[in-house]
Amino acid sequence: MSKAIPRSTDALTAISAFTEAQRQAGYAFETVRLRGTLLTEFLDHVLDEEKTTSLTAEELVQPERADSWLNAADAGETRRRNTLLGPDAVAAHDSQRARIQTYNAFTDSLGLSDLRRPYPPSGHGDRLEPEQAWNLLRTLAVKRPTGANAATAIRTAAVAALVAATGRSVPELQKLDVTAVDLERRPVPALHVDDVAYPLDKHTVEILRRWLDVRAGITKQLEGTDPGYLWIPTKPGRARGGVEPPKPGLTRAAVRTLHAAHRTLVLQVFGAPLRPYALLPRH
Repeated sequence: MSKAIPRSTDALTAISAFTEAQRQAGYAFETVRLRGTLLTEFLDHVLDEEKTTSLTAEELVQPERADSWLNAADAGETRRRNTLLGPDAVAAHDSQRARIQTYNAFTDSLGLSDLRRPYPPSGHGDRLEPEQAWNLLRTLAVKRPTGANAATAIRTAAVAALVAATGRSVPELQKLDVTAVDLERRPVPALHVDDVAYPLDKHTVEILRRWLDVRAGITKQLEGTDPGYLWIPTKPGRARGGVEPPKPGLTRAAVRTLHAAHRTLVLQVFGAPLRPYALLPRH
């Protein structure tokens, strides 16, 4: 667990420290930027309303100030840009969830978890909040339902983790080779996709290492002919027309195979057949 930010820190300085800690922890760029924007909105609202120039972090997150900010945001009073419904439209449901989630993460970083606020019901049945997504990923990585193939389960968890970490779709990730993974990169491990290096947090790195270990066990049977595909079948396919299928590792795992494995495993451990799309970071 990262060290708590001192509560007496100037609020603006604390927000900067919080977003930097999130960045170093490997959170998606879009998530870090959104949280910084929302916390700055929070601070600006309180400073303007109370006609003061500064607050400590602990003073900022007091419940009455959070109530004032959320009520103002809900009424559209903190909006800086127009919307299709006009400048006075109420805040979108999911934007309020994002504010509460950001507030909770910030109070946690101050060691003030007792100030956490409950989340309203989700406005999208098919998208997960970042916290929900990571809980699902951790579950996928450690829980293997009865009868499930262990190699397929950890491959599924690894694909899902990279979807969440990069915002890339399964078809985009399916094309990758093992060389796209740089777990020794400093200061943060990364996945390289189309010349972009996506930082990987420690949980994603752990899941990915487990898949690479499993993959190495499969390709060891190829006697030095490993073509280097990142995602490979975990077991032989069925013979077709009397022709035996290639050994696992000689071909890429198909997109439909990765999607089907994801739906099956998530249905078993989560109770709903969520697509990998549900793990994509919200914008």
